[in-house]
Parts: sequence; structure tokens; C-alpha cells
Amino acid sequence: MTDTPDTGYQVLARKYRPATFADLIGQDAMVRTLKNAFAADRIAQAFIMTGIRGTGKTTTARIIAKGLNCEGPDGTGGPTTDPCGVCEPCQRIAEGRFIDVLEIDAASSTGVDSIREINRMAAGKPTAGRFKIFIIDEVHMLSTSAFNAMLKTLEEPQPHTKFILATTEIRKVPVTVLSRCQRFDLRRIEPEVMIAHLRGIATLENAAIADDALALITRAAEGSVRDAMSLLDQAISHGAGETTADQVRAMLGLADRGRVLDLFNMIMLGDAAGALNELSAQYADGADPMAVLRDLAEITHWISVIQITPDAADDPTIGPDERARGQHMAEKLPMRVLTRTWQMLLKALEEVAAAPNAMMAAEMAIIRLTHVSTLPAPEDLVRLLQDTPPPTAPGPGTSGGPASAPSGVTAYSSPRASGPTGGGGGPVAALAQAPESALSQFTTFPAVIALIRTNRDVKLLVEVETCLRLVSYVPGRIEFEPTPDAPADLAARLGSRLQAWTGARWAVSVTGKGGGATIAETRDAERLKLEAEAKQHPLVQAVMTAFPGARITGIKTPEDLARDAAQAALPEVEDEWDPFEE
Repeated sequence: MTDTPDTGYQVLARKYRPATFADLIGQDAMVRTLKNAFAADRIAQAFIMTGIRGTGKTTTARIIAKGLNCEGPDGTGGPTTDPCGVCEPCQRIAEGRFIDVLEIDAASSTGVDSIREINRMAAGKPTAGRFKIFIIDEVHMLSTSAFNAMLKTLEEPQPHTKFILATTEIRKVPVTVLSRCQRFDLRRIEPEVMIAHLRGIATLENAAIADDALALITRAAEGSVRDAMSLLDQAISHGAGETTADQVRAMLGLADRGRVLDLFNMIMLGDAAGALNELSAQYADGADPMAVLRDLAEITHWISVIQITPDAADDPTIGPDERARGQHMAEKLPMRVLTRTWQMLLKALEEVAAAPNAMMAAEMAIIRLTHVSTLPAPEDLVRLLQDTPPPTAPGPGTSGGPASAPSGVTAYSSPRASGPTGGGGGPVAALAQAPESALSQFTTFPAVIALIRTNRDVKLLVEVETCLRLVSYVPGRIEFEPTPDAPADLAARLGSRLQAWTGARWAVSVTGKGGGATIAETRDAERLKLEAEAKQHPLVQAVMTAFPGARITGIKTPEDLARDAAQAALPEVEDEWDPFEE
């Protein structure tokens, strides 16, 4: 069996890992502080590095470890911010095999037992170096007990012991730990710095790669050097000869930004057919629907920011043609349209992620966006309605009413019925004489209706409201004319139920004529009258004209509004206690 040959290849992220503070990019404030601390011999006993992935937290920890233990080329050097890289401690730390520098992954050593072991080792003197250094990566993964166990050692370690903690989730680190450490926040790398760094690496590797391809890699890395280096490594392997932006875009599954701007423009113009065709073309060329929607959201955000701060257009990761188009759109599109588009795209991204077919969900999102883009804004609609002259008066045959609706009449989404009034309907029933004391609370027919409603006899209530035309009423005696569809036993059942509920006998009789409108008819007549009055109002007429097919679903009179306001009002406090009153 033969061993696999060692090709000697190292990925770019490891090959060009910074070895000194001079090699670190984009972290000038931290480097300046550490250099001054080393020069003044004011080196803290514990450091904590925080920042997003790939900004140099662990790399900085290793540089600090090398600087603390560096002996210099001649073996006589002391702590320095410029480790020589040739002495034994520097070489062994770079290779990860120096006995006095321990790198611990807190994600796999979360328990208190691991911290107890670290505390025990921290008490001992270094074996081969000047300092014993513990580098704890992803420290936020430690348990609460583990954090508590390391507090004393972290606050008062041995003079020869240093702790360097690294985390991407600084909020999860207890404040008791943070207060014992010198904290450094590592920033995202700026696009200009990242592009220059990648160009330098590509030159060292003798790799030809286009500037716009580097811009795409920088944008995809989101400020992470490690991500950018990994993508550059992949792009160099992907491209035969010079690596172009199209190759990088295909590698990342991205759509052409120029084509995404075309799609965005079609959406803003309400061109649904054109937008769907462009989306289908990008999908056929290998673009992921989720990536296309993310790019649309990014463009929406970018154009919105340009409106507020025009300097945001000077992004080195964006080409001059795209920059000019973005500035033009920022001048033309209202901010309310952009914010509405942003909200809809966020919702669309959720739908595409959960949909069984991402392309179908993306197409539905594009259809919604193009439809909404042509709708007027609320303030424009109100202005249009106010400026539009009212339609001509209704001709004969239409319902009459005053030229304008009563003051305070408001349309709303849910229909509201007014209170019940008299009605009638049904056959013959019983005749009886009841004591006045038992019938004194039922002085009007609406009181009878309230009694039926209180006892929750829904069937009888509906029949009385829709089938009974009231002729006459006195407490204990009801005479009504039934409607053609009234049940034959309505009078008998009504008399029987009222007797059971009141303890007094009721005489319910039926007649063939003389009845008024049923409760339902009266209620509907009042609603129709209010609707007819409301429809004469110029603003309502303008809304009906602007939105054919619209209908009034509910009306609130001034009395309704006053009653609602009274119910919602807080009760008045007559004598409120004043703590400062003597």
C-alpha cells in the first residue's frame, strides 16, 4: 500500500495568513493599541477579540502569542509586536505545536471540567517559552458554570500566564468576563482594502483575474478576509486563463447585476410580462431564484440609501454603468415606492425559502411587485379624489336623498346593524290573562325581542324578526300578520315560550292584514337609507368612480362614533392622590 503523495499545496487562506501585525489589514486601531501596549510594557493579562467570521481574531491571537514568546534571530529578544518568525517559538507557534501556547475550541469543551483543567495548567510555569498562553476560540459556547469557574484565574492569573479569548457572539459572554479582559472589536474589511489585498494575492499567485470579478468576490465575502480568500482560490481554479466576472458570477450562482437592474426597472414600470421573461431567462442561464430576489432587495436598499446619502453611489464594488443607472433611479423613484418594494421582497424571500418550487414562488412575487408598482399612493389618491369634480346628479329612478351625506357618516369594513324595532308573523295560539306585575317589564315589543335574545332561542328570534308583521301590542297580548313564508306554528310556539319565561299567560293572535314591516325589513330599510345618503356624498361618488365595483360595507353615524368613543374613554378620576400635597 503506497502513501498518498504530498502535493505541498496550501489553500490561499492559510498560505497568506498574516504572520505579523504589519500583515493585518483593516484593523489599524487594534494594531496601534497593541503596539503601544507592548512598547510601554502594559500588556493586559487577558484579551478578548470579537467580530464577524474571517476578520482575524484567531490570527491576531497567534501573533500576540508569537510576540510575547519571540526570542529574536539571535535568541536574545524580548516581547515585540514584530515577531521574527525564525526563532523556535515563532516557528512552533505558527505550526501549532508550541507546548506553552494552547488553543482550545470552546465549542467542543463547553463544560466546567475543561476549565478546571485549564486553571490547573495556568498555575504551572511555562516549559519552553516566556509566557504560557491560552487561546480560547468561540468562548461564548462555554456553559455558565464554566464561565464562573474561570473568573478568578482570569482576573488574577500568574504573571507568566495570558488569556486570549475570541468570539463572534460577544453578547453571549457574561459581563463579569468582559470586565476582566481588554476588548478589541475587529471591523469588517472595507471593499477598497479587500480588492487591493485580493489583487496583491492574485499577483503573487500569477493568476489573471478581472477587476469586476474581484469586485464580485468582495461583495460576496461581506467583509470577511477568509471568505474572500476562499472564493479567490475557487475562482482561480474555475477560470482557465483569465478569470472573468461572468465565470465568478456563474460560480457563485449570481445573476448579472446589469440584468437584475433591467428586471428591477421592468418591475417599477409595471411590465409584468417583460419581468417574467427576464426572470425566466436568468433562471435558464443558471441564476438561483432566491439569489435574484436577494439581488433585487440589495438594489432596492442601495437606491434608497443613495436618495438619502448620494455618496453611497461611490461603491468600488459597483461598475460605473450600474452606478449611473442607480443614481438615475434614485432621482426618479419615490421613497415610499422603494420602502414598499423592500417590505414585499422580504416577504417574498420567506415564501421562496418555504415553497416546494422556488421558481414558481419567485414568479408570483414578481407578479405582485409589478401589480403594486402601478397603484397610486394613498396621499395621491386622496388628492385625486379631492380634485375630481363630483359626478352628475343621479337620474330619475335612482334612490333619492340629499346631495351630501350627513356630517360624520363613515364607511368601514364590517357591516353594523342598527337596533331592532317592531315587527310580526305566524298562526293562532293561546289566549290568557296574566297579572300586571308579571308583565310590567314588557311594556314594548322590543322588550319581548330582548327576552327572546336573552334566552338564546336563535330559531324563534330569527322567525320573529323576519316573519312577524306586528299589528298591535300590549303587555300579555300580541296580534300580528304573518309573512307568506312564516311557520304555521309560530304563534303557538311564541305564546308557549313567553309563558315559560315570564310565568304569565300570553295571548298571541294572527290576523290577515294591517301588519307593519318586519324587524328585518325595518333594519334593512334604515341601512339602505344611510347607504343612499352616503352615495350622494361627492367624496364617496369619486371613490366609486375611481374604483368600479366598490361597495359600501358599513356605515357609522355620528351617534355610533360618539358611543364608541364613550366606551373607549378612560373613566374620570375625581380625587386623584397627589404624593406632594400636604
